[in-house]
Amino acid sequence: MKRVPEPELMDAADQAAAYAAADFEEPNSRFVAFFADAVGAPAGPVLDLGCGPGDIVLRLARRYPGVEVHGLDGAEAMLAHARQALGREPELASRVRFLQGTLPDGPLPRSDYAAVTSNSLLHHLHRPADLWATMRRAAAPGAAVLVMDLFRPGSREDAEAIVATYGAGEPDVLRRDFFNSLLAAFTPDEVRRQLREAGLPGLQVETVSDRHLLVHGRLP
Repeated sequence: MKRVPEPELMDAADQAAAYAAADFEEPNSRFVAFFADAVGAPAGPVLDLGCGPGDIVLRLARRYPGVEVHGLDGAEAMLAHARQALGREPELASRVRFLQGTLPDGPLPRSDYAAVTSNSLLHHLHRPADLWATMRRAAAPGAAVLVMDLFRPGSREDAEAIVATYGAGEPDVLRRDFFNSLLAAFTPDEVRRQLREAGLPGLQVETVSDRHLLVHGRLP
């Protein structure tokens, strides 16, 4: 099935509110578990690209006391919810920052992140090379990378079946976005080609569910 790109930014107020209210406990907990397995305790600050309403940033900050965690997103509507969530956990305020900006030139306060993560951003990008270039710009040499994203199924019918299985009971906006994201996602082989072209052949790509792939490893 040919890729069908979708908008890069999720900046509608109703869309942001739906994502902020959605129950992503299972996938986001799994992402943090992958981080713990692949990275362990980070040796320095962590950057999450495409942080959305901030749940993964806050989970990482809770799991690793003392570690600074920054989240970057292009949609101010999403970041408004992230900042509200941070406001409910004032004990994290000294270590968590949310920043508005788009890849590859979004403002970053550091260039020495010990780990760079991203969850469900890659499929939104019209130029996927922007993700890998931003990681190289932001990270210290040898920094850990962990990227989780959807991968594109073989047909629209397969995508519809995945949405029916995992999106049952969700609001229409989430089901619609889920379907569009499956059509916009890259295949594992396409991601491997992106990494070769970015000069990052050492990063590994593996499928970790019937709809998710994981990119992990260390930058040069």
